[in-house]
Amino acid sequence: MPWNALFRFARKKHPLPGADGVRGPEPLTHQDTRAAIEELSQAVRNNPESVEIYLALGNLYRSQGEIERAIHIRNSLINRPGLDQALRARSLFELGRDFRRGGMLDKSREAFSQSAGLMGDTEEVQLELARLAADCGEFERAAGHYARIGQNMAQAHYLAQQARDCFRHGDPVQGEQLVQQALAAFPASPEAWLASVVHCALQADIPALRSTLSSACASIPADQRFLLLEGLLDVLSAARIEDGTPGLPLSADVITRLVRACVDVLTALEPDALICYYCSKLCLFEADQDNARHWLEKSLVLNSDFWLARLELVSLVLTDLELTPFLRDQLAYFVGHARKSKRFVCKNCGFRWDKTFFICPRCRSWHSILFRQEFS
Repeated sequence: MPWNALFRFARKKHPLPGADGVRGPEPLTHQDTRAAIEELSQAVRNNPESVEIYLALGNLYRSQGEIERAIHIRNSLINRPGLDQALRARSLFELGRDFRRGGMLDKSREAFSQSAGLMGDTEEVQLELARLAADCGEFERAAGHYARIGQNMAQAHYLAQQARDCFRHGDPVQGEQLVQQALAAFPASPEAWLASVVHCALQADIPALRSTLSSACASIPADQRFLLLEGLLDVLSAARIEDGTPGLPLSADVITRLVRACVDVLTALEPDALICYYCSKLCLFEADQDNARHWLEKSLVLNSDFWLARLELVSLVLTDLELTPFLRDQLAYFVGHARKSKRFVCKNCGFRWDKTFFICPRCRSWHSILFRQEFS
């Protein structure tokens, strides 16, 4: 019986919740995986020459975190006399995955390279090498691997990562070159535009900030512009705290001019609830509560269900009300906890997080993030 038939048999013998066709397939539980391992182990004993069963068994061990067992199985296959080259290459490929899962990154790269030498420089190998380079912090190398398989979005992402490192380490020329390479690969890359906008802000280059932010907003889809503004707010918040970082903090006067330049650029855009919300957040950097309130009210006109804009508006109004200390403390408590609600969601899998992301931590989709404007 083929190994995949045995694997299906194991799952049939230990059905998953919802396997009646009412819901979609769900991942194997620990118990289901152990059952599949028992079935395949028995199949191996009955048919020790079946390479496919060994490969499947190794994959199951890896999924369970039993890396040493998985590696032992791959090596036993690789060293088998007369093994077909394609199967040897596949065994080396899976061995690379085992090493990567076990944190043995140098050995992982060597196994992938040996696999590529046998079965060619395939997209599958390039993808694994790209992920491996990213794990090692070799962002430019990761971008090169993604470029070879035509994944321009990922290529731009890692070029932008490398550019940020260059800016951080005082090499603005190389950083700008990498940003331009990223934008040439993927002109709508929010990561690349953010790296450039942040660099302009930290250099207090107001004209460059205006120009870059304006170009970024014109290039990036409207529902992703918040990635720029969220990143910019984080940087400005960190820049006004004295932490010993070279070139920081920015003076209060510089931050005021940066904020006003950003608000001017955003004001020129087509009205949007999120843009208005971020204008209010920028105004609060200058403690300009009147303008912040104006932008929040405008945001709620555009989307009356925008819960976070309403929450910030309530917070501002509370400062004007005469409340007992007890009631003020209670309201401040609820507002503070409401602010901790996860604002960002993946439109593909529904994953929610309180920080922005370019790759969904759950489903690994690119640029699937949305700002959760309506509270549910």
